[in-house]
Amino acid sequence: MFTKIRQLLSVPETRDKVITTLALLLAYRVGFHIPIPGTSPDFLREASSSAASTVFGVMNAFSGGAIGQTAIFSLGIMPYISASIIFSVLGKVSPAIEAIQKEGAAGQKKINQWTRLSTVPICLIQALFVWFGVFTKTPGILAGDANLGMALVVILSLTAGAIFVMWIGELITEHGIGNGASLIIMGGIIASMPGALQAIFATDSDFYGTMLTLSAIWVTIVVVVVFMQKGERRIPIQYARLTRGRRVYGGQKHFLPLKVNMAGVMPIIFASALFMIPGVMFELLGWTYLRNVFQTTDGFMYVTMYLLLVFWFCFFWNNLMFQPSDIANNLREHGSFIPGIRPGARTAEYIKSSLQRITLAGAAFLALIAVVPNFVTAGIPELRGSLAYFLGGTSVLIVVGVAMDMVDRLNAQLVMHNYEGFMKTGGGAAWTKRGQK
Repeated sequence: MFTKIRQLLSVPETRDKVITTLALLLAYRVGFHIPIPGTSPDFLREASSSAASTVFGVMNAFSGGAIGQTAIFSLGIMPYISASIIFSVLGKVSPAIEAIQKEGAAGQKKINQWTRLSTVPICLIQALFVWFGVFTKTPGILAGDANLGMALVVILSLTAGAIFVMWIGELITEHGIGNGASLIIMGGIIASMPGALQAIFATDSDFYGTMLTLSAIWVTIVVVVVFMQKGERRIPIQYARLTRGRRVYGGQKHFLPLKVNMAGVMPIIFASALFMIPGVMFELLGWTYLRNVFQTTDGFMYVTMYLLLVFWFCFFWNNLMFQPSDIANNLREHGSFIPGIRPGARTAEYIKSSLQRITLAGAAFLALIAVVPNFVTAGIPELRGSLAYFLGGTSVLIVVGVAMDMVDRLNAQLVMHNYEGFMKTGGGAAWTKRGQK
């Protein structure tokens, strides 16, 4: 492993990308030490770790763990991700936007510009949500009165910080290694874990037993996540064989890979967002019973509704982003077919049925990852609130997924420069031997 890292850093291009990525992530973390003007440095630390604020747990996790701090980066990368998701969905339901996406680099550049512009109103809405839902409800947050001037300062500070984080993420994507938004989320989750462990050590009498339990959970989740992320259903594809004189063209066999967890973590994001909205509304209206239903993570109603939402969003996202009819038409246009299946409508039906079965397995996996850690951490009071989201299955799923993507990109960099890569597949070594000859 150390030899591979040394080989990786010996390539100037890769070394510069790694250094740029680390420097930009460091600049992102520095923003957490810049407080919002007029606020107290401890304004949400206690609230974010209490059971009353579990509605902010998912938002806290995906924003990079900054909701519990008086930092200008409190909104994190979440507004930009929300805008990206919106345009991804619109690209499938709006023919005009879909046509722009198919224009190539020019169309993608235009969509990216619209995504950046849409991030601004989303930032304003989320900043208003934080102001009215947190700042005006918690005594001692503000150094002065909660007047209009203070509201404008807080909202504009949060918006400017989120736009700056978006810019850092795009710089990482363009000049670094990996997707900038994903790395920012991963960095926020990892940076919050030492504080969570410190809180457990300070309050839990059986610290070592708790750590053994959490370590077992993490190892199990990591193994399952890697197994499911790499799992795929390969549909055989046969190219038509054409004879021109004495030459035969085509006839190769390929595979159409359908990943088991094709939706990634998106269904959990959507389900968590839907749970946050009614929880906040019931809390503001004072309906204690309904509020507890949406905040008791190990309750029967919460688990049942959460599982149903995760399953529904899995099928919704996969059916929206993966169109079997388009795949069938592309196969027919390129002279390809699935052995034993007629091209056209029958091929689309076969791909759709395979996709539904794969989606069912992926939805069950995501549901278990999202729900099971809540039962395990329910007996550990120190993991209540936002800490449960940082140490739970959702955060581990994000970290492992981003780490696997980083490994794949680094492997591509090594293989491109005639190295074997982190995974010993033999392709890189064979290429090196051919190059030496």
